[in-house]
Amino acid sequence: MAVRYVAIGDSFTEGVGDELEDGRPRGWADLVAQGWANGTGQAIEYANLAIRGKLAWPVVESQLEAALALRPTHLSFNGGGNDMLRPRADMERIADAFSRVLQRCDEEGVTLTLLSGANPSAGLPMASLIQRRGDALSAAVLARIEDRPDVVRALNWPDRVLATPPFWSPDRLHMNARGHHRVAARVLEALGVPVDASWWDLPAAPAPHLPRGAYYRAHVLPWLKRRITRTSSGDGRAAKFADWVTIAPSA
Repeated sequence: MAVRYVAIGDSFTEGVGDELEDGRPRGWADLVAQGWANGTGQAIEYANLAIRGKLAWPVVESQLEAALALRPTHLSFNGGGNDMLRPRADMERIADAFSRVLQRCDEEGVTLTLLSGANPSAGLPMASLIQRRGDALSAAVLARIEDRPDVVRALNWPDRVLATPPFWSPDRLHMNARGHHRVAARVLEALGVPVDASWWDLPAAPAPHLPRGAYYRAHVLPWLKRRITRTSSGDGRAAKFADWVTIAPSA
């Protein structure tokens, strides 16, 4: 059966932190599509509707039905990373979004891959709060699928290696190319697709060190400004692959 894979989500799935030379984000989902074609020797159809800055329920409300309208065989979903940074995040409400995605995939006969995001807490302000919320969200989501062995699981939150600085971009909130490759390897392994073993731990690239003050000016203050002005980094952005693109095995 031909594979038609669509990804929905936020910046994690859009690929922020793993930018190509022209500035376009690549990320784990693009890598999965290419790795899937390489591992099976067959071209696949791929779409990616993810947009940075989205909360979990807006991802579902703005992307899920559009994704299912493409008639995919496989759909991946992750959300909640942006919700966890909000003051009154409700983990059960976020987990409800995962349940909705599962329900609709069941109704449409689509194989669902659920991902947990990587754990950024070690490098961020309010680390203990983010850790607790991530643990709670992971538990809430897993409780929704504990009797569903057919749901493909790619759990990145418990990965202690992935949580270390060499896998993160300078903003400490998004993974770099090394981190995205490790997530892609985990997804392909969960799908039963052969994967290049080097993707699990690419050589570390030199990372610029930002002093505390420079880091806050470059990354924390712009985030706070968006919260105050109720704007999003995804405002005005369109999905990078809103319709199918064909991914052929690479030479």
